[in-house]
Amino acid sequence: MLLALSLRDFVIVDELNLSFQSGFTVLTGETGAGKSITLDALGLLLGDKADYGQIRHGAKEAQLSALFDVSDIPQAQSLLQEQGLLDAQETQLSIRRTIDVKGKSRSFINNQAVTLGQLRQIGELLIDIHGQNAHHSLNSEAAQRVLLDAFAGAEKEVARVREAYQRWQEAERELEKAQTQADSLNIERERLQWRLDELSALNVQENEWETLSQSHDALVHAADILHTAASVEEILNGDDGLQSRLFHCRQQLAALIKAAPAFADSVTLLESVEAELGEVSAYLREASASVETDENLLIQQGQRMQELMSMARKYRLEPPQLPEELARVESALNDLEAAADIEALRARVAERENEYMQVAQQLSARRHQAAAKLAKQTTAHMQNLAMQGARFHIELLSASPSLHGLEQVQYQVAANQGTPLRAMSKVASGGELARISLALQMVTSQYNEVPTLIFDEVDTGIGGAVADVVGHALRSLGQNRQILAVTHLPQVAACGQQHWQVRKHSSKGQTVSEIKVLTADSRIDEIARMLGGETITDTTRNHAREMLALAQK
Repeated sequence: MLLALSLRDFVIVDELNLSFQSGFTVLTGETGAGKSITLDALGLLLGDKADYGQIRHGAKEAQLSALFDVSDIPQAQSLLQEQGLLDAQETQLSIRRTIDVKGKSRSFINNQAVTLGQLRQIGELLIDIHGQNAHHSLNSEAAQRVLLDAFAGAEKEVARVREAYQRWQEAERELEKAQTQADSLNIERERLQWRLDELSALNVQENEWETLSQSHDALVHAADILHTAASVEEILNGDDGLQSRLFHCRQQLAALIKAAPAFADSVTLLESVEAELGEVSAYLREASASVETDENLLIQQGQRMQELMSMARKYRLEPPQLPEELARVESALNDLEAAADIEALRARVAERENEYMQVAQQLSARRHQAAAKLAKQTTAHMQNLAMQGARFHIELLSASPSLHGLEQVQYQVAANQGTPLRAMSKVASGGELARISLALQMVTSQYNEVPTLIFDEVDTGIGGAVADVVGHALRSLGQNRQILAVTHLPQVAACGQQHWQVRKHSSKGQTVSEIKVLTADSRIDEIARMLGGETITDTTRNHAREMLALAQK
């Protein structure tokens, strides 16, 4: 929802600060007073091209800013957060734009510089302007399609069509790649097959290198191991070895324990040392018994290690990595063979296409049913908006399969009885276009997520009872939308929940436009002016008072 709009040195506005409310707000004033200035400013904030001629005479630059509440627009929140323009907990969005006399324009969202493209992308989710303004979203084929799908309740079908189309196109790309790269794929497949055959012939086993290295080291050092073990055993257990000497030491000390009790601890420690030396001797005998001295086995292991090292060097690997390389090559070859299987890829494309066509046809059926219903209801509302005999039609034009289905959605209008249907974007009259939009909004307002709707000159070419119908229709839309309407008709103005008046006056030799919020009394005078002109009488005031009272009911 639009919360505030501020303008400075824009066209004939020196400074203007407006606070917006929910519901239906009307904007009135004499012709040429500057009612369109507000809409022009919003257009610039939504991404319109700037013109230095819009700067107030004598000023260096024009400044425009607006504040929005996006708490009820999840799509806008997501888009802003993706672009880093809105924090997760924020719900307010500020848009600011400046235009200098050199024609340069700068745009900011939440004080971060952005492009006009970003402004337009965000703006489409914030405000929808109906009338002659270029921001009228329903002139867009995409917006027409989205609205029809929402009216049809076909969101799930739309998502399934999009997903099915993406899978189909991915399968098409894989097939095309296989067909265009067949030669290079064959070369790569031959290279991988040759490497696989070579590694497979080596028959390398998991952890083979580690086991082989340990065994080979043991065989190489077998003589040293046996000699060292025997030498240490002799030192420990020889005739004059450590064990014998410790025994004699312990015997001598034990004989004097009664005379020297302090020797008891030393005797105990010597017993412990003797026991540990005995364990060392046992370990040495065990190690000697396990040593192999098979020269033939040593030669075989050396040859095998040489084979593994040679293969590892060839592929710039370490020997322990050979089993992993074998698994990788085998997997890559399998993937390549699958990718090069043209027939299998063609079958997959056909399968994906069939899946797409099934869901796309389901969506088409929903669209055709909803299009007839939406067109009928919109046509009925148009008859009450001074468009007797007019028709609204939704044409579903056959189109090539796409992300959006099998048809192009086109809203068509015959503005007068007997005239042919034309695309809605080709309707010439701004007033007619605004009323068609109003009729559509009356049918689809619950499906349109844009929170702020602006109707510019929706009352062009109508009056009397029709104007009253238009006013009440706008007020009804204001129950769940923020509605702003620029109007010349008192019947429409009387239906507004808020009423703003645009006036222009001279200040310091320049024409200046201003907008003020009308009180209950001043509103009666404005409606009276719209009824009877500049000369306001008691009769026109009473008529205005009665019109306001009836409208509010």
